[in-house]
This record gives sequence, structure tokens and C-alpha cells, in this order.
Amino acid sequence: MNLTILETGLVPEPLRGRFRPYSEMFSAMLARHGAGITPRFVPVIEGAPLPDPESLQAVLITGSPAGVYDPLPWMDPLRDFIRRAHQSGTKMVGICFGHQIIADALGGDVRKSEKGWGLGRHVYEVAPDHPHFVPGVERLAIACSHQDQVIAPPPMAKVVLRNEFAPNAGLAYAGGNILSFQPHPEFEDDYSSALIDLRRGKVSEDTIEVAHDSMKTRSDSAILSQAISRFLTS
Repeated sequence: MNLTILETGLVPEPLRGRFRPYSEMFSAMLARHGAGITPRFVPVIEGAPLPDPESLQAVLITGSPAGVYDPLPWMDPLRDFIRRAHQSGTKMVGICFGHQIIADALGGDVRKSEKGWGLGRHVYEVAPDHPHFVPGVERLAIACSHQDQVIAPPPMAKVVLRNEFAPNAGLAYAGGNILSFQPHPEFEDDYSSALIDLRRGKVSEDTIEVAHDSMKTRSDSAILSQAISRFLTS
């Protein structure tokens, strides 16, 4: 199946010489865990026009340094795209900013959280009996890097991933065509660690230390990646 990936963010400039772009991170993730999925990238952040969602098999919206409240020229067209995709039943996945903008476009509340930065590897509770997760998996440890959160999900969304820091970290929407997550299954550990260091001066050194220590927890990104692949190909 063909997956259209809407690129809404770039690797931060200080890290671009060391790490591959997000398009390649997602390509690698899909190559490992998304058999039969062929990605096509649309660099929305660079001004590329959005395609007609009704003509697409499936869509993934990436992370971004932008917030849903930022007055960027591509933000409202993206909201319109999301609403049209939802109405037409096009499958959609959102990651980090993608998770947030889908919720925002469909009636949720997304804001900069009073809890501050979520950094490092966070452990999330998995909703029982969700069809795309492996039976018996109760918790997932996945890297994250965000200040904004979905504070209140849209009425048609059910929470499928949560923890105390991010109670709405994974959402599945009524109709079965949208699945979105706050953490980043596409991130490798070295990139997640570099993002932690990039926040020095913006958060306390204690926060940096705790975030780095959390990276010692074994990653469950493969499980989340497989769940996304099953959703897209089901």
C-alpha cells in the first residue's frame, strides 16, 4: 500500500550534520516494520501543496517544532486536509505534532503543557484489547520530546496510550481510520539523546539527567511501529 507522509518539521539545525532527515527515519522504520508499505513524502514545511486526501490510501503526519497555535501559512490548509481525510475515511497516523494537529483539527484542545518538557524514554500504559497492539502488552517505553500536549481529546477519540505526564498520549478515533501518538517510534536512541542535550539551558540540569537516565530503559519502539503498520495495512 502507498503511504503519503506529510513532512511538517525538520531535524533541528544544530543536529543536521550528524543525523539523517525525518523522511529517512520514517523510511527506515517502515523498512523494518512495515512490510508492503511504500512511503511518498510531501514536504509541507517547505511549501509543497497538500494532495487531495480522497485520492490517497493512507497518510502519516510527522513531528514538527511548530505548535498548532502558530500562525504558519500551511497550518489551516493542513487542518482542512485532516477534516476532509476524516470525512472520506482515509487512514491517518499522527506522530507528536501530527498527533496534536489531528486532535486540534477535529475539536480537541492542544496547548503548551504546564508540566514542561517531556524528554527521554517515557513509559506508557496501553489500553487493553486494542486490535493493533500485541495481546498482553500492557506498557510501552518510547522516546519523546515535546512541550505541547493534547489536553482534551476530540469527542470521537478514545485514549489508547497514556501516562501521568501525558494522559492523552495515544488516540484511536471512531470510524477506525485515525490512530495517533505523542511519542516517536521513528527515533533512534542516539538522536533522542542528542535532543535531550539540545534542551540544555531551557530545562534544569536535573531534568536533563533524569531524561538521559531514562534512555537506559529498553525501547519498545518496534512494538509501536508494528502496531502502526498493522493499522495501516488492515
